[in-house]
Amino acid sequence: MKQEEYFTSRWGLIISTLGVAVGTGNIWRFSRIVAQNGGGSFLIPWVIFLLIWSVPLIIAEFALGKFTRFGPVGAIAKTAGKKFGWMGAYIALVSTAIMFYYSVVTGWCIKYFVMALTGKLLTTTDHMALWESFASGYQPILFHLIAMLIAGYIIYKGIVNGIEKANKFLVVSLIVILLLLLVRAVTLPNAQEGLKYFFTPKLKYLLSFKVWLNALTQNAWDTGAGWGLILTYAIYMRKKEDVPLNAALIGFGNNSVSLIAGVIIFSTVFSLAGAQAMTKISVSGPANTGLTFIYLPLLFGKMSSSPLLNRLFEILFFFALSSAAMSSLISLVELTTRTLIDFGVRRKKAIVFVASAGFLFGVPSALNMDFFTNQDWVWGVGLILSGAFIAFSVIRFGVKKFQTEVINGIGSDIKVGKFYNFVIAFLIPVQAVVLLVWWLASSIEWDAEWWNPFHIENAGTAIFQWAIAIAVFVALNKFIVNKTLSE
Repeated sequence: MKQEEYFTSRWGLIISTLGVAVGTGNIWRFSRIVAQNGGGSFLIPWVIFLLIWSVPLIIAEFALGKFTRFGPVGAIAKTAGKKFGWMGAYIALVSTAIMFYYSVVTGWCIKYFVMALTGKLLTTTDHMALWESFASGYQPILFHLIAMLIAGYIIYKGIVNGIEKANKFLVVSLIVILLLLLVRAVTLPNAQEGLKYFFTPKLKYLLSFKVWLNALTQNAWDTGAGWGLILTYAIYMRKKEDVPLNAALIGFGNNSVSLIAGVIIFSTVFSLAGAQAMTKISVSGPANTGLTFIYLPLLFGKMSSSPLLNRLFEILFFFALSSAAMSSLISLVELTTRTLIDFGVRRKKAIVFVASAGFLFGVPSALNMDFFTNQDWVWGVGLILSGAFIAFSVIRFGVKKFQTEVINGIGSDIKVGKFYNFVIAFLIPVQAVVLLVWWLASSIEWDAEWWNPFHIENAGTAIFQWAIAIAVFVALNKFIVNKTLSE
């Protein structure tokens, strides 16, 4: 299939790919995990794993997309070999399954942005009741539909007029708003207490293996590395575009946004919540969103003596959150659409199908929080396997050959050295195995029937759903691969 569209510039590529990495997890999950894992102590392993998990996988994804000009199925089949195309299908399925419920999350963000605009958030005193009233009704379906329609329309418009233009608006708006909120947050009374906690490491936490595993997990989940999303966007990068430099910009750009969001939240909560600060930041809440949808709206009402200014802060925050969610949702929809395009379906027909399926399969998560939690658990942990499969494809292709001919090939401004070969061939697989075993084994602590495939959140339900998907893809491997590569 002839490559027809490319990002117009490096800026267009970088800002769009940054939109993949920057999502709601940078804002609500990052701060909560930092609070639960020793504050500044967490940041040290978090940066280390950025260098030995996220950036190496982002480099691999950029290189695979640019080299093969295929989505996950074709990219894996052309590098690891045709008999491993099912791995690419699994990668595509995981991101598609995440798309189904992430559109629901995006809908939540849009709903709260609307409530901030109307002033309802500022006048509400019981934010837990407000959340429960919204989440238990039918409104999540409506806002899930709105989110999917917006994302679908953007993908329908194509790479340049859709994805690139949308991300230039969404990502730039997000960064500008976060910087404005940052200025206000650090000037709040006693904000320095939050900053002190956020940036001061403590030895006892650095010696805890759980802190290190949580730091690795945060990198696996919030940078987009190993999801197949960056691989998909890399299909549209020009031949002379650099791979290593772009990957470094995405990795460090994503983590910079997390740091800015962390400074805002820690400064605000420590300043306005006093002794209850740690409780409010570290609490998980429904669907892990307690901090964002229950506690922060309450605190925004105290950020100044002016109700008008407080309302403005709420509007800015939830617009930034909606922008982060939408930029990530766009990439998830594009990956599924591109998979169908590789299969021979025209873009406009593919996106109509994907948007319709995305809405229908997202309805259960919009209506039932237990179903949402199950899908978030199964496919969130399943992303670790996706990262392992991408590393496997590089290993099968030949790590040294991949480094010299693909990564350091045409357009490479910065050359990666032999250390990259060691990381992708050894460190990534080891990290994937350790992380996978830890997350599945940890379910034994909270579920006596951890083996039961019909429980909400345990090893049994994850392995059961992965096994079904992999069995189907292995059985259909020859058909899927031949159809993809022939197109």
